[in-house]
Amino acid sequence: MRNIKWVFVLYAFIATAAIMSIGIFIGEGSALGVVLAIAAVIVVMGLGFTTKKKMREKGQL
Repeated sequence: MRNIKWVFVLYAFIATAAIMSIGIFIGEGSALGVVLAIAAVIVVMGLGFTTKKKMREKGQL
């Protein structure tokens, strides 16, 4: 089994929490919360992809 890259596990949990918060904010009727949660998903996913690219370039993946 390969080594676990814990930074990616952390990004996955944060992105999952942000996606879940979209549903919560929809239920609460908060348009601002939905927009902020969508922005959080985009930022976290972007950080994950850039981290993966940097690690791949360094030969760590």
